[in-house]
This record gives sequence, C-alpha cells and structure tokens, in this order.
Amino acid sequence: MPNLLHLSTWLVIMFLYIRNGTAKSRKDDDRQYLCSSDAGYEDALSKGILFFEGQRSGKLPATQRVQWRADSALSDGSLENVSLSGGYYDAGDNVKFGWPMAFSVSLLSWAAAEYGHDIDSSRQLQNLQTTIGWGTDFLLQAHISSTTLYTQVIAIVYYDTIFTGKLWGMRMEITDAGSGRKTWTRPGLYKITSTSPGTEVAAEAAAALAAASVVFKEADSKYSAQLLRHSESLFQFADKYRGSYQGSCPFYCSYSGYKDELLWAAAWLYKASGDSNYLNYVSTNQDWSQPASEFSWDSKFAGAQTLLAKEFFCRKTDLLRFKNDADSFVCALMPGSSSVQIKTTPGGLLYTRDSSNLQYVASASMVLLVYSKILTAARVESVRCGSVNFSTTKITAFARLQVDYVSWKQSHEHVLHGWLRHQISDTVTPERLFPALNPHQSWRNRLQGCLLDLVHFP
Repeated sequence: MPNLLHLSTWLVIMFLYIRNGTAKSRKDDDRQYLCSSDAGYEDALSKGILFFEGQRSGKLPATQRVQWRADSALSDGSLENVSLSGGYYDAGDNVKFGWPMAFSVSLLSWAAAEYGHDIDSSRQLQNLQTTIGWGTDFLLQAHISSTTLYTQVIAIVYYDTIFTGKLWGMRMEITDAGSGRKTWTRPGLYKITSTSPGTEVAAEAAAALAAASVVFKEADSKYSAQLLRHSESLFQFADKYRGSYQGSCPFYCSYSGYKDELLWAAAWLYKASGDSNYLNYVSTNQDWSQPASEFSWDSKFAGAQTLLAKEFFCRKTDLLRFKNDADSFVCALMPGSSSVQIKTTPGGLLYTRDSSNLQYVASASMVLLVYSKILTAARVESVRCGSVNFSTTKITAFARLQVDYVSWKQSHEHVLHGWLRHQISDTVTPERLFPALNPHQSWRNRLQGCLLDLVHFP
C-alpha cells in the first residue's frame, strides 16, 4: 500500500527534476511526454506536497488546502494522559508510525537543505517547510521526556467485527476506543523507554529534528533551536539506552540494527550544531560503517556516509572510511561495476525490492546526485570500481536516468498522464466496504492509483 515513504521519495524525485533543470512543461502531443500544456512537473510537485495535507491527523489549521478534510483523532494519547494529536497517517490504515514518519521528515529536510533555493524558485519552499513542520511538531509532542518517545498510534478499522487496514476512509469519522462508534477505534499506543528501548527510532527522530533544524535555521531560529535541543536529547537517549526496536515493535521493525541510525543522527547533529563532539563520535565509531546498496527507512548507512564524506573532503581526513563506503555505494549500483549488487530492469530502472521499489530508487538517486555534487566540488573526477572508473558525469547521468524513469519519461507506463486525466474508483482496494462514504473526487486518490501502478513494477 502506498504511504508516506512512497510520497516523500516521490517528492524527492520532483525536487531532483527541478534541481537538474528537467522539470519543463511540454505540450501533450506525444505520449512520450507526460505533461499537458497546463500541468508540468512543478504542478506535480505542488500536488505531491498537497498529499501530505490530506494525510494530516489532528486539529487542522485555517490554512488547510484540502478542503474536504476535517479534524480527526483529537484525543490521541488520552489513554495515557498525553497529547499525541497531529502528525501524519501512514496510509489508508489511519495509523501513525513514528519511525517511517521521522525518516520522511529526514528525507524531505535533506532535500530542502540541499536544494532549497531551487525549490523556492518553484514557489514551493514555504509549503515544504510547513509539511516538514507538521511532522516535527508531532515528534516534539511524542518526545514527552528525556527517556520516553511514543512511536506508534494505532487505528483499527472494523466492519462487522472483521479487521481491515485497507480502507481509505474519511478520517473525521475516527473516534476513540469506547466512544460508542463501532466502525473506527484507536486503542493502541506504543512507546520506547529506558527499560524498553528502541535505539533505531529514537536516533531517527533525532536525525529528523536535526535535519529540520537546518531547514528552519533562517526561517524560524527559535523553532530551529527547539528542534536541535530535542534532537540532542533524543540522541543521548538512543545512545545511552541501546536496544533494538526489533524486540518490541508491532510493525515497521528493524532489520539492519541501530548503528546506522546512530551514525546518521550524529552526522546531522554535527551539521546542525557544529559541535565537534558529534564528529568525534562518528570518527570513534566509524568501524560501524559498512558498504551499503540501499538507502531506506531501515538502512541509513549510505546517507550517513554521504554526509560524512563531505566532511572528509573538508579536511576531516580521519573520516576516510565513510568516503570509501560512499564510493562502494556507487559501485553497488552502477551497471558495469565489478561489484554491482542491484540489478536493473530492461528499461534501466534499479530494482531493489519486489514491492515498493520506487522508494528505494528515489532515495538511491538522491544519494548518487548529492554525492556526485560533493565529488565535483572536491574536484574528484571519478569513482573507481575494480577495473572500471565511473566519472561524476556518468554517475549523475545514471541517477538522472532513474529520475526520468520514475517520472515516466522513459517508461511505457504513462502514469502521470493517467493521474491528470483519469478517475480512480472510490477505493484503491477490492473491498468496497463503504462506497457511499467516499464522495470526494480527489487528486489524492488519482495519485494513489499512479503510485500503485509504479510501485508494483510488472
């Protein structure tokens, strides 16, 4: 099921398109091109950001642009006398998952930090900052003490006592457990503490808040400082009380351990604060770093390595391990490399997973483009993979091929065209549980259909 991870990576693709000068509107006179004369990639970017407004939980502001949405789940957290209203629903299941939500915030913040000027030229930077802020506000609320972070707020949808997580319903219908309505309930709260740790989640939340702190440093210095304080506290919690989230999580569990998140968080904290203690931390623990072939909600090594490789080129020579591992990420993805690990489809698309492949393609493309930019700035012309050299020009071209493919420029599946032109049925699942409860002709549902077509690659 498409979710915030898919949307955040899809937005990154739009950022990269605009950054690389390829986001041009074209007349829709050839099916090879997807944009009609009145809708281009910048419009797709704006609607991608708008999707997040459709996923908002809690009390909606007067500036809410998705007009048919209303307030929902205002009492989240009341079972434990805490306020957990707000944040984003993960997908159509009306669940708020703290870990992937935090990674979405990290990813969007990284894009804003790297390409803010270009996004601003498309008149979307303020909307993006608002999107990031809605997520960080929830993370701040969820961090109720130095050793407590709420990680999930579960909504369960019942129909004739049968559970389903597949209904895209109107969130204003959600009520709290025991309130008298049988269709929607919100019974589940999950948290990590010093006695029940989840280092991966705490460290990712720290990374998200630190990255967002960078984004808001000029726009709202007071809020930026607040984000940084919570980030530092969360990092201390994650590092002091080490324990894998795998042992207690109900969903979105850890498979790669927590060392990648600790390095990722420390790298962002150094970038946000300039505190050399964080640089010393990653230097001391650089043996944790390992070559990676993906960058995802569960595996942050490639992201941390890219951030720290930049520091290596800024004369932090003791960080050579991270630069070498960043090179290995390139070698794992580039076709023709002697150490390639990720195959490509006949059309050239990286194929990391059988399901939800789009998010891995988009995040990998971002890492490749950012790292190519770093290498170019450092006057490094290529990455050597065995007997083959890949120039930064080739690396950039391959990453842009991925961007083109995901944006349907290279693909025979003209999904964006369908998104603009065609109507999706009242539900994205076969179960038509409440056909009368979905009167909204929304671009959001069209976008979901597009993502389903693309995420489940044939």
